Amino acid sequence: MKKLILIDGHAIIHRAFHAIQPLNTSSGELVNAVFGFTSMLLNVLEIEKPDYIAVTFDKKGATFRHHADETYKATRSKCPDELVMQIKRVYEIVRSFNIPIFAQAGFEADDMLGSIVERVKSEEDLKTIIVSGDRDLLQLVNEKVSLHDLNGGYRKSIQFTPTEVEAKYGLPAKLIPDFKGLVGDSSDNIAGVIGIGPKNASELLQKYGNLEGVYANIEEIKPTTREKLIAGKDSAFHSRMMATIRRDAQFDWSLEACKLSDFDREKVIQLFDELEFYSLSKRLEKLFPKLMEIIKPKPTQTSLF
Repeated sequence: MKKLILIDGHAIIHRAFHAIQPLNTSSGELVNAVFGFTSMLLNVLEIEKPDYIAVTFDKKGATFRHHADETYKATRSKCPDELVMQIKRVYEIVRSFNIPIFAQAGFEADDMLGSIVERVKSEEDLKTIIVSGDRDLLQLVNEKVSLHDLNGGYRKSIQFTPTEVEAKYGLPAKLIPDFKGLVGDSSDNIAGVIGIGPKNASELLQKYGNLEGVYANIEEIKPTTREKLIAGKDSAFHSRMMATIRRDAQFDWSLEACKLSDFDREKVIQLFDELEFYSLSKRLEKLFPKLMEIIKPKPTQTSLF
């Protein structure tokens, strides 16, 4: 089977920014998030050797979830300026490798990933690997889609297939939104049902199949749990909607446009030199030996990265 890699750019940038100590070029430009993202990208190219690859990002501004619930992500702190200023550089890196970027106003990067997965589901000879640090994406996992949850770098990532998702949550991946409808998600300020924890939620969904099944059989559930479910019914269905990744974003799509192909080697090397990613340039040489022909002489100063 051929392989499509989908990179959750938004999640990877944030993870890199918080995981890597501040790195500055000799001109003072902060590049730790750019460095972490680029290192991860090279790992993906080296380890996975994908046939197709794409990156998704959030767009600035409110999404349909914010319009549906003004408290959505209200508890999150503002994105640091030190990170915002690096996003443009990450875009430059991605584009220098001729990798397409998908982002659309009103949708999150997750929804772009879900919509791509929906677009390729009929491709019989294609398997998809989503690279992220966001387990909200577990709901997209199926027999042809896996999630690499980054944990200390790509080489240490946890691969979630349908088997791993069920082992972790006791539920199939498609029921992750129903699970969050009951337990909520504090990181996104999604309420769920007050008093219903992960163990109880998992047991209910195992027995009744989904939220509709739980409420259709509400009278046979023990009284203390039943009271909580009845009181939180509206919240349960609203929370499930908020936690569900959309798969219907409309955008120009072509699998062929995501084919990993040749790129402007000189532009990549120039960008790496500008960012002073000398160690990553050496990895590029191993990945793409022909780069040796155009690599410029390295500056004499010692680089920490």
